[in-house]
Amino acid sequence: MASLYVGDLHSDVTEAMLFEKFSTVGAILSIRVCRHVITRSSLGYAYVNFQNIADAERALDTMNFDILKGHPMRIMWSQRDPSLRKSGVGNVFIKNLDRSIDNKAMYDTFSAFGNILSCKVAQDETGNSKGYGFVHFETKQSATQSIEKVNGMLLNGKKVFVGRFVGRNDREKELGQRAKLYTNVYIKNIDENVNEKELFEMFKKYGTITSCKVMFKDDGSSRGFGFVAFEDPKEAEKAVTELHGKKSPEGKTYYVNRAQKKTERQQELKRKFEQYKIERINRYQGVNLYVKNLDDTIDDERLRREFSAFGTIKSAKVMMDDGRSKGFGFVYFSSPEEATKAVTDMNGRIVGTKPLYVTLAQRKKDRKAHLDSQYSQRNTNMRMQSIGPIYQPGASNGYFVPTIPQPQYFYGPTQMTQIRSQPRWAFQSQVRAGTPQTAAPGYPNMATQHQNIGARAPVPAGQQAALARNVMVDTNARPISTAQQKMPGAVSAGSVHVPGARDTGSGYKYTPNMRNPLSQDQGIGQAQPGQAQGMGQSQPGQAQGMGQAQSGQAQGMEQVQPDKAAVHVYGQEPLTATMLATAKPEDQKQMLGERLFPLIERMYPELTGKITGMLLEIDNSDLLHMLEHHESLKNQVEKAVAMLQAHQAQ
Repeated sequence: MASLYVGDLHSDVTEAMLFEKFSTVGAILSIRVCRHVITRSSLGYAYVNFQNIADAERALDTMNFDILKGHPMRIMWSQRDPSLRKSGVGNVFIKNLDRSIDNKAMYDTFSAFGNILSCKVAQDETGNSKGYGFVHFETKQSATQSIEKVNGMLLNGKKVFVGRFVGRNDREKELGQRAKLYTNVYIKNIDENVNEKELFEMFKKYGTITSCKVMFKDDGSSRGFGFVAFEDPKEAEKAVTELHGKKSPEGKTYYVNRAQKKTERQQELKRKFEQYKIERINRYQGVNLYVKNLDDTIDDERLRREFSAFGTIKSAKVMMDDGRSKGFGFVYFSSPEEATKAVTDMNGRIVGTKPLYVTLAQRKKDRKAHLDSQYSQRNTNMRMQSIGPIYQPGASNGYFVPTIPQPQYFYGPTQMTQIRSQPRWAFQSQVRAGTPQTAAPGYPNMATQHQNIGARAPVPAGQQAALARNVMVDTNARPISTAQQKMPGAVSAGSVHVPGARDTGSGYKYTPNMRNPLSQDQGIGQAQPGQAQGMGQSQPGQAQGMGQAQSGQAQGMEQVQPDKAAVHVYGQEPLTATMLATAKPEDQKQMLGERLFPLIERMYPELTGKITGMLLEIDNSDLLHMLEHHESLKNQVEKAVAMLQAHQAQ
């Protein structure tokens, strides 16, 4: 197998497009476009695996830099060994390139010296050349020859520099050694009236000066800094030592130091900024609190007063937007112990009319990483499939074959229109008289098998398990209890079709947000003339249910119960006790609040936020019970409203 790397791809390029492009060269084993793990957006490169090395070589020679969706493809051999890519052997650095030179032009220029593994011109965010690039040759000899021939040549009218590639760490070490030997000195905070002659007089006592320059604006006024170049590095070092920090006659403090290139100065400032940021993070670690769900009447002074009982507060700030509170703020304590005590006592306490949410403050970057981790944890199946499909034309007749086997589902015509509107918990298949059910080609029609069960002879007990396997059960349904499995004659109402029988489903009626047991007059026990009799009653020619079975009907079928393990709220992910237990304590209330809010909003839209905050004070197990039982939730909401009204009346 020969593998090619295809880079600089347009974000919309797919495996099918690449297959159509490269299949003209030879037989392809697989194609994979690399994508982001979470967003699934293209990373701009792909791998094409050919069956024969000769075909891959032909594709590299004839299709490199071909245009695909407006972008030239950059093709090179896939180097699976990272040591070959990072060794730097055969790697050449080119700078001072004309902006019009692209990857193809540079490849054509250097390909005369040997086989090229990779070739790239550095580009900015807009796709314009940065004026430098890299060429990685297969051998060191080819790289050496290209340096000897091209270094100093004119390319598109500009003299280019070609040299051996030096890694960043090596460059920094080299710059550090070179920094000790400098002759050019930078001075700032000089007076606006100082000219080059006066600057020369100031520095001439330290040694021989080769040049002296004061920088001026376009209008002729001084910019307040200049440069002085000495002949000997020791003289320059002496000038820096004696003049740096010295006061000028005008009272300004001179800044005198080694003159730096712009890139060096930017790197130094970046290092200082990172160091300051780390120190700042360490200083605020464990002592800075984030407080949200603040009442609109709370200001900085009130926030400080509420938390002052727990220790010394260095700062307390409520975030504002045009003079209005944004509902959150920060409290900075002098010690981690004080902050921890404040979190323990103040989290959930009602201040004003709202319960506070108090926790340790996190950086935006850390908070985002935490949320991404939660998202990944809740979508394990998606992460498993994020390995990505590999395009295998020979095995799938032109279709994409996923790397993980996919489950098969069968839906009838009437089910397809209801899939989106049905709750996401497990349900029993309901087969109505006269409704045709279809299956995928090449698979047995499951619904037809269910309809034919009633016409068969009585089934021996040893064969009941085989029949039970034909019952359509959602894979998310709760496990069947031992008592249910041993119940003689128990038949699933949703799995066997009885002509003329009233279809009662699973004994539940489904509303957009709740699942409610059917009332007694709607239950299984009621029967109409010509319909199935329930609870042990039977008539000739009619089906018997719940404990008795007529001759010719299946016995021992497993009874399927609706899933009661999860709380389902429209528009929210099903919430189970396991999910709640595995979540962090600060996230548990958030998960419950997200599901309580829409339910409370239907009852009291104007008081939704306040009532939700009050209910979140209740124990998590009680909140789960309220989400499962609408009446319990309604009673608690009414109590909260009464408390609010009493508070406002005072």
